[in-house]
Amino acid sequence: MRYPRQYPLAGWIEGKEAMTEYAVIYEHGPTSWGAYCPDLPGLGVVGETHQEVEQLIREGVELHIASLREHGEAIPKPMSTAGVVAVTAA
Repeated sequence: MRYPRQYPLAGWIEGKEAMTEYAVIYEHGPTSWGAYCPDLPGLGVVGETHQEVEQLIREGVELHIASLREHGEAIPKPMSTAGVVAVTAA
C-alpha cells in the first residue's frame, strides 16, 4: 500500500484494535437494574443503578471476549440490534 497512514486497512485504526459494538439490553426491575448481551450467551449483570450496570456489562463483554480468545474459541459477530416502537398509550 502506498499511503498506509492516509488509507489505513479496513477495520484497523492507526495501530489500535478495531472496535466492535454489541447490542446490550437494559432492564429496570423493582429493586435493581440488569443488562445482557444477546450475542454473547451467558453474559448478564445486575446492579443497583443503570450507571453501575453500564460499567459492569462493559467489563463483562471485555472479559467474556478475552476468555473466548484465551480458549481458542470463536468470537461471535454482533448480529442483534435493539429498537424502540412508539405506540399510543392505552
